[in-house]
This record gives sequence, C-alpha cells and structure tokens, in this order.
Amino acid sequence: MPLILISGYPSSGKSHRSRQLIEDLNSKIASSSQPRINRLSVCHINDQSLGLQREVYREARTEKDARAAEYSAVKRALGRDTIVVADGLNYIKGFRYQLYCEAKAVQTPSCVIHIGTPIEKCEDINARLLKDDENDGGYPQDIFDNLIYRYEEPNGMTRWDSPLFTVPYDDEKPPFDDIWEALVGSEGTAKTVKPNQATVTKAAAEPDYLYEFDKLTHEVINEVLSWQKEHPDESGELLVGNIPIGLPPNGVSLPQLHRIRRQFVALNRQHELPKSRIQTSFAEYLDQALK
Repeated sequence: MPLILISGYPSSGKSHRSRQLIEDLNSKIASSSQPRINRLSVCHINDQSLGLQREVYREARTEKDARAAEYSAVKRALGRDTIVVADGLNYIKGFRYQLYCEAKAVQTPSCVIHIGTPIEKCEDINARLLKDDENDGGYPQDIFDNLIYRYEEPNGMTRWDSPLFTVPYDDEKPPFDDIWEALVGSEGTAKTVKPNQATVTKAAAEPDYLYEFDKLTHEVINEVLSWQKEHPDESGELLVGNIPIGLPPNGVSLPQLHRIRRQFVALNRQHELPKSRIQTSFAEYLDQALK
C-alpha cells in the first residue's frame, strides 16, 4: 500500500504533522465498511524508531548510514496491507527518487508531504527544543545550519515528488481527504501504479544476460568518462540513445559512477530488463542520481 514521504527543514514540525496524519489514517481505516480498507495498517518510520541521534547528520559517513537504515526499513515495510509514513528529513531529491522507485516496484502509489515552515520559524522552534531536556531536543546549531543549506525542496513537476502536498505552518492540519483520495481512494478497488520500467519488467530468458548487463552498463560509464576527458571542466549533456545525462562541470569520479551502477544493479536484481532497455534505463537512473 501507499508510501507517504514527509519532507521539511529540521525542526519544521514534521513529527507533529506525522502524528496528525497517522491519527486520521487510523480513523478512516477503522470507520470504513470496505474489507480492503479495514485490513490496512499504518507503519511509522522516523529517526526515533530507527534509533538515530541528531549527531548522525554531522558527518557524511554517518548520515549515509542513517539514510541506508531508513531505506531498508521502508523497503521491508512496503506491502499490500501497509501504509508507510516515512517521517524523516528526506531532503535529498536523489534519496526521494530511490524510495519512489521502491514504491513503483511493488506497484503502490506514493506522495510527498512538504512541511512548509519558514526558516525563521524553524530556528525559533529549534532553539526552544535545544533547551528542552525532557524531549528529543533540537539539532546542534552547526548541523541545523548545514541541513538548511543543503535542503532540496520537493518539486511537484517531477514524477518522484508528485503528488505533492505542501502544508503551511499556519494551517491547522494537512489536507487529509486529498491525501487519502490520491493514495487509497474512496472507490471499491485499490489504487495501483504501473511498474517503473527501470525496476520492474518482464524477466529476460537469455543465458548470457548477466554478461550483457555488465557490459552494457560499463559502456555507459566509459562514454561518460570519455566525454569528461574531451570536455574538461565543462558541464553538458551526453546522449545515450535518446536519454540525456546531465554532467556537472567538476566531473564525476569513477568510484562515484561505480557506486551508482551498483545501486542500479541492486534495484534490478529481482526484475531483469530486456537487453534493449538496459542502457537507456541506466542512463535515466544515472541522470537522476547526478542531479
């Protein structure tokens, strides 16, 4: 069932909005007369449920581990009868794209709820939380400033951030009914999503499939490296088939390309792509990962 991503600045009120949302979801489930809705449950995933402290956001290594913990928890929880509320910073668009792909892979809808609290208000809330010894407290000031600087606001024009629901700070509650209709629906049949071609396709039967998959994805990496060698310190687009890959001016290192390739391989481990789609699907994934 649906994946709901909560995204916002640190100390923007994400936990409060999540509690409001979960209370409303449970109320709608309990009051429904439809069996498909009655059997639903809500799974809430946040830093507290994962045992993560604010300090994990101080260093890139520990923050990467924290994102991996959230990713694994969401992937385990996604299922036919579970609504997953991922209540975290979710501030990196590439990470939101990964979670979107996981939801698509199990053919379930997803949405992003953006907590639209102004930075000045977040600063006031964080300062109060830092003085509160009874609760989780706020973010240390240097971590808070860094997360604000790096925040990538959701964009409803992109498929992985849509549908997008923005909740202003002054609103009493999120648009519960609109969220429910978009993800669960009031009609008698469950909402399903067409599988993403980059993650779920008909399995290939060729015996040399793994060899071809490895060769074709490495060809894309070699094309990227060749383009960068010919265009040093330049940004631009490299076409792979009809898919453009946006390349940054500072270039992409070979280890970074291999890391993205490993992520792509992991996403497609259970669902083999036709050979004709391998390079274009990898190019699309690579383009999103580099943005």
